[in-house]
Amino acid sequence: MKTPGRRETIRRWIHGGDFVVGVDVEVVYPTTRPDEPCYEAETVKFVKEISEHAAERDIAWLQQHGEVYQRLQPASSH
Repeated sequence: MKTPGRRETIRRWIHGGDFVVGVDVEVVYPTTRPDEPCYEAETVKFVKEISEHAAERDIAWLQQHGEVYQRLQPASSH
């Protein structure tokens, strides 16, 4: 069941392991609280999936769903 209210798509940055993934997700501003954006259950599930795939280093899957960045270790100064 969808929450009634205004909907927007926002960019969310999700961390997992050495990766950060930028994905577009939907937020809803419920009619009962129009100043507070909320996530619906399927969005929360999707964000969790992104985080899990990032922790598993599943780059191919992540690239199908968003913009993927990997944290690199600093170069050695030796």
